[in-house]
Amino acid sequence: MASLDGKAKVVEKSGNDVTELYITGAYATLSKSKEVKATVVVLKEYSPSCGSSMIYNGKFIGEKVAGNGITTALLRRNGLQVLSEEQFADNFDGII
Repeated sequence: MASLDGKAKVVEKSGNDVTELYITGAYATLSKSKEVKATVVVLKEYSPSCGSSMIYNGKFIGEKVAGNGITTALLRRNGLQVLSEEQFADNFDGII
């Protein structure tokens, strides 16, 4: 994701740049994932942090674009599989 590479920002509707907070959270998630030896992580789709295939476009009008959130991008760069809650439900419906 471009935010991890310093090429994009996460900005609140108020204009406050929260990119570093999102990156810090992504690294905390990676650390915990490694600690528990996770291989698959389920995150919330559309979030600028957790989206695994679609994220909101940042215009605050509900539009989505193809892309990965910051946490998803970092986890995938480190070999973890990331699913959205929707993908998880589709793949595991009735199993648990």
